[in-house]
Amino acid sequence: MRILRSFYIHNRFFWYIAILAACFVISYWVPSIYPIAWMLVFGLLALFLLDCYLLFATGDAIRAQRELPQKLSNSDENLLAVQLTSKYPFRTGIVVIDELPVQFQKRDFAYETFLNKNENHTFDYTVRPVERGEYVFGNLNVYASSPLQMVKRRFVFQKDQMVPVYPSIIQMQQYDFLAINNRLSEIGLKKIRRIGHTQEFEQIKEYIKGDDIRTINWKATAKKNQLMVNQYQDEKSQPIYSIIDTGRVMKMPFEGLKLLDYAINSTLAFSNVALKRNDKTGMLTFSKNIETFVPAVQKISHLNTILEKLYNITTDFTDSDFGLLYAHIKRKVNQRSLLLLYTNFEHISALKRQLPFLLAIAKKHVLVVVFFENTELETLISTDAEDLQTIYHKTIAEKFSLEKRLMQKALQQYGIQTILTKPESLTINTINKYLEIKARGLL
Repeated sequence: MRILRSFYIHNRFFWYIAILAACFVISYWVPSIYPIAWMLVFGLLALFLLDCYLLFATGDAIRAQRELPQKLSNSDENLLAVQLTSKYPFRTGIVVIDELPVQFQKRDFAYETFLNKNENHTFDYTVRPVERGEYVFGNLNVYASSPLQMVKRRFVFQKDQMVPVYPSIIQMQQYDFLAINNRLSEIGLKKIRRIGHTQEFEQIKEYIKGDDIRTINWKATAKKNQLMVNQYQDEKSQPIYSIIDTGRVMKMPFEGLKLLDYAINSTLAFSNVALKRNDKTGMLTFSKNIETFVPAVQKISHLNTILEKLYNITTDFTDSDFGLLYAHIKRKVNQRSLLLLYTNFEHISALKRQLPFLLAIAKKHVLVVVFFENTELETLISTDAEDLQTIYHKTIAEKFSLEKRLMQKALQQYGIQTILTKPESLTINTINKYLEIKARGLL
């Protein structure tokens, strides 16, 4: 029974059968071909039995292993590998069919190659998840065939492997690596040093043209017999919170990824950068209720806590309660903090309803409201209008785009910092805003 379940007919065998059938049909008009056709039948049967023996005489002739990371990174291309080894004494045709998780909706995965005796072969492929959660890989199916190519033998490995998909760890590591190597400008980030009296003292250095003469250290100047100035750096250990709106406005997808997941990926990368700059980081999620609250802590290990909380964030179609958010911040966040609020407003009326609560929060804290451009409208706006319907659609799209900019200006007029960004540029713009606020000493 086990052999029957792993026994498959090779596609080429049906071509052989078709050739035999053609020979018998032709023998109706050319009788001399009839005995030749029967000889071919017996020859094909003998080769068929030989092929079965070659494939099934050896026990575990094929070995395969799927190499999965402990965690997959959401919205990124994750590299997976499959290792193959053949123990057959002949060159073996291999077809690998990996049963990918249902979330990928990919049912045509197949990889073909040939393996010689005792040959080890590894191939890679990538997957891009767009949802967090548990992903279950099914069977790793390997179909082997001999040079005769009449039957195939199936080998099954590693059934039901589960791997969790976490917020974008790859993106976090990318920004972390570039920050360590002072190469932030390569991806649009600005590393800003603020020199002034409002920040912490860092060191005494030689005066160079352009330094603030008010920072001259006269005692050090007298000792060195040349101008020396005090250099200052951004204040450290300041509390910073990422606040994520998990209401219905964050369900909107762009390039297959919800706004909520863009915000989650940005929170993870941003929190890592802030911790490396010795600030305290925390997070809060809310919709109709306060769902998650992580107090700001200045420990690198605290990033794991934030990662686990971000992994479990879900959203629904409820309207978010900004009044509840204000009350919770007033009760739980006592020290002046930098608050990055990830939300979205599609209409200026929606902003006006929440504006009193935003103003109340901004009185005590530095509030940055992060909301999103509708990039789907850009294509519509740039389209040439050739008929009345297109003109109408283009006008409406321009109206929505204008409202976004008006909302940004309205918040800035009330002294609230804003980030109006494309979803794919969220992380870069968020970190830039953080560096700007630290450099300007606003916190």
